[in-house]
Amino acid sequence: MRALIRSNPALPLLLILLALMIYISPLYQTGPGLMSFLQRAAPLVILTCGATFVLISGGFDLSSGSLITLVVIAGAMITQGDPALAGLGLAAVLMIGLSVGLINGLVVARLHVPSIITTLGALLAIKGVAMAWSGGAPSSSLPDNLRALGRGRISDVPVVGSVPYSVIILIVVIAASYWLLHRTNFGRMVFMLGDNPRAAVLGAVPTHRVRVLCFVVSSLTAVISGLLLGGYSGVSVDVGSDLALQSVAGAVIGGVVLLGGRGTILGASCGALALYSIFTVLNLIGVSQPVRLAVQGAVLVVAAASTSKRR
Repeated sequence: MRALIRSNPALPLLLILLALMIYISPLYQTGPGLMSFLQRAAPLVILTCGATFVLISGGFDLSSGSLITLVVIAGAMITQGDPALAGLGLAAVLMIGLSVGLINGLVVARLHVPSIITTLGALLAIKGVAMAWSGGAPSSSLPDNLRALGRGRISDVPVVGSVPYSVIILIVVIAASYWLLHRTNFGRMVFMLGDNPRAAVLGAVPTHRVRVLCFVVSSLTAVISGLLLGGYSGVSVDVGSDLALQSVAGAVIGGVVLLGGRGTILGASCGALALYSIFTVLNLIGVSQPVRLAVQGAVLVVAAASTSKRR
């Protein structure tokens, strides 16, 4: 148990928060209630999985929230709500995500611009493109077959009643991220790059390629999160607000070290779920949005300090 908590420090916090949610609200005492919670938390957890690759490699990706907004707006503007154009819209947003990840990675790796500056510039540029494309007020919506990713569900499932598609996508993304980071040579090179970049170079690690791929993974998870958010809550120019910082906070709560070289996908996923649980508990007891933001900042600082002390 001690080893489990050391490798996944967010797990005890998550269990306490889930117990508190169940105690406060009868909704979470049922299978459908817990599935609904996971459905709403899925975009943040998926985005945190992608952010974990960048953080462990020693970088930051602050552009993912704006990319989510652009994905939702681009999908709506391209398809105009027509289900026949869903395939075109899906291909377009995937190409947008891939392009953003490649540009961020190449600027950081080839031009040696610090990742926090690169992605901050990308954040502003992407947000500007999204606002200009939509005119500040999107006039179209995602087609129903794309919205089903965020709102659809499999019915008549024993115990839980139904399973949302977003929960299935969440499980697949966590499993794929775990395999890629912890079971492949690429994952080992990510840890080497974040732990000691100079040693990674001397060890013949293709550091430029690894760094670019980390940003690509982060951007692709932002695309998936954007599709789920757009499907669940609709099209908005604020749909991705604060999610980039929340994904970093979730990863840090889960034991990912901000300076790179340490962390796990399972820990980061539990950290993101714990962070969303904090938001849920605060909402259940009637805490206002400004206070919730203050709590998020405090949790991030305490989690970073705790991780640094353990290290």
